[in-house]
Amino acid sequence: MKDALFQPMRLGKASLKNRIVMPPMTRSRATQPGNIANDMMATYYAQRADAGLIVAEGTQISEMGQGYAWTPGIYTQEQIAGWKKVTDAVHAKGGVIYAQLWHVGRVTHPANIGGQQPISSSALKAENVKVFIDDGNNAPGFVDVVEPREMTKDDIRHVIGEYRQAALNAIEAGFDGIELHAANGYLVNQFIDSEANNRTDEYGGSIENRLRFLAEVVETMTNAIGAERVGVRLAPFTSLNGTVDKSPVETYTAAAALLNKLNVVYLHIAEVDWDDAPDTPPAFKQAIREAYKGTIIYAGRYNAENGAKAIAKGIADMIGFGRPFIANPDLPSRIMNDYPLAPHDPETLFGGAEKGLLDYPEYQTR
Repeated sequence: MKDALFQPMRLGKASLKNRIVMPPMTRSRATQPGNIANDMMATYYAQRADAGLIVAEGTQISEMGQGYAWTPGIYTQEQIAGWKKVTDAVHAKGGVIYAQLWHVGRVTHPANIGGQQPISSSALKAENVKVFIDDGNNAPGFVDVVEPREMTKDDIRHVIGEYRQAALNAIEAGFDGIELHAANGYLVNQFIDSEANNRTDEYGGSIENRLRFLAEVVETMTNAIGAERVGVRLAPFTSLNGTVDKSPVETYTAAAALLNKLNVVYLHIAEVDWDDAPDTPPAFKQAIREAYKGTIIYAGRYNAENGAKAIAKGIADMIGFGRPFIANPDLPSRIMNDYPLAPHDPETLFGGAEKGLLDYPEYQTR
């Protein structure tokens, strides 16, 4: 059954050696000042280049787009040059790597965005949400987010332009494509989900209106770099960072149909992955498959067995394995050979240096 994970496939113009995806995971190790990708990150991703597709960690498109300390950006020449080191290292190992373009909207604190007030679809504070700032102790200092200001039409046009430029910058940096982060409660998600958006203009109210920002961002990026290099990540049933939708099945089936019309190269769905979370309804997955005809990636509580089954059933084309990739740089080999998986150290996920990033070994057979 697991052979389904090891069938080669095409993604746009790229040839993928398997259907295993390393999804984006924030590690907060960008060089300071400047939030620049570095040699350490290049080694980290190159170690994992046997994945069919790597989607690099969330990368802010502007200073205002940053939610957490020490995350990389892609809006300065220094940042583009830093990411070029990463893409060169991955390509040297025969890998394919996309950039995840990220604007957090309200999920931040003025300390992370030059003292400014965050922006969002609406002036609604995300309740019970914390982010981490650099408090000078070399360890994340967690603080509550603050109330954002509602974006004006000029703000919306400006941010759409930032997404366009970030997509161009990603291609300049050598990425094979980009993934729009429209999930997990960040800016695009703050427009999509009904309970985070109380606008009364054409960007709020109906499902069509709440999907308008997503559509305009995707259109500007596909016009800039080609639809065959643009994927989108959605999280239909999560309530991460305080975003909730009243009718997620209806909203996200409409989103899938919209993205099909816009011809994006893949749809990446993040499922709820905490231990006692409900499963995504099978009928919803079938509706997504019917609405969207391109490549579908699912990530969440997947292992080799249920991931391969999802591909064999035709529900998914690729499967993302997040945390297992942290401690198992050779994860495809371990899956193929039924080798045991190493656990990761949760204390070294965010910030720090090589410990917990580069020092997980490949499996030794003797």
